[in-house]
Amino acid sequence: METLTHHIFHLTSEADFEATALQVFELQYDGNAVYRTYCQHIGKSKKDVRTLSDIPFLPISFFKTYDVKTGDFEPELTFRSSGTTGMERSRHLVKDATLYRKSLIESFRHFYGNPSDYVFLALLPNYIEQQNSSLTYMMEELMHESGAEENGYYLYNHEDMYQKLIQLRDNQRKTILWGVTFALLDFAEQYTLDFPQLTVFETGGMKGRRKEMVKEELYDILRKAFGVADIHSEYGMCELLSQAYSKGGNIFSTPPWMRLRLRSEKDPFDGSDSMDTGVLNIIDLANLHSCSFIATEDLGRRHPNGIEILGRMDHSQTRGCSLMVL
Repeated sequence: METLTHHIFHLTSEADFEATALQVFELQYDGNAVYRTYCQHIGKSKKDVRTLSDIPFLPISFFKTYDVKTGDFEPELTFRSSGTTGMERSRHLVKDATLYRKSLIESFRHFYGNPSDYVFLALLPNYIEQQNSSLTYMMEELMHESGAEENGYYLYNHEDMYQKLIQLRDNQRKTILWGVTFALLDFAEQYTLDFPQLTVFETGGMKGRRKEMVKEELYDILRKAFGVADIHSEYGMCELLSQAYSKGGNIFSTPPWMRLRLRSEKDPFDGSDSMDTGVLNIIDLANLHSCSFIATEDLGRRHPNGIEILGRMDHSQTRGCSLMVL
């Protein structure tokens, strides 16, 4: 397992990725009762899986009702999905916190360089207020790697954040602002600044707070408010250990050990990744101790330089796990 963990972060080609993914599939088929039972339920055994397209993807809704674990362990971390009071939340049991830190830091470095080059500000009121958020853990790790004394979290104290941004701009500090959508819009209604070197990450999060709007409208508002050319985004979730990143246009790319694939809305078991628009399947090879093959409820559209995230399917509350009894 240790050798495999090391190799995941040193993949050299698509053929290497596929061979490693097939190795991870066998490991998880043998060691993850939830995943194995699901595979058997849909008629897939190990002998049926010979290529990447053959690998079954576990519906993400299983994380709401089962402990999705490869092996028997006590988790070092437990992440829960965000949600309103009374909502059923997913739970991800993380065996090895070191593996998660490795994945998130290496993902960030792959796209943006060393965290030590940046100051990190986090405008994440709802995530900070909820416990067991993978995003707040990620922020803590990036701030730790950064080591900048100006790093900080903000809830609703927008004036303090505005003054900090002005100070960082005037001192020519490379700065990343990570914000939940409704909080960024709240800030944009009160303040504007011209900070072209600022990197603004919009994480999503409008439900129950503000009226939904199309991404183009949202990004236009935020670009004008912060004086930046593009709005960046990170596509991650509590069920994963890795993140995809967008440097603009809501089009996402992945680190070498992660893939975004598209499946047909009409045929959820089609693993060919041949359609231009479909539902997202995710391969996250860093998710060794959980499940690396996850069928999400998010729609995507293929572009030459990545996958555009279009939002949730309308029937995303349908539970695949209701079909299976362990």
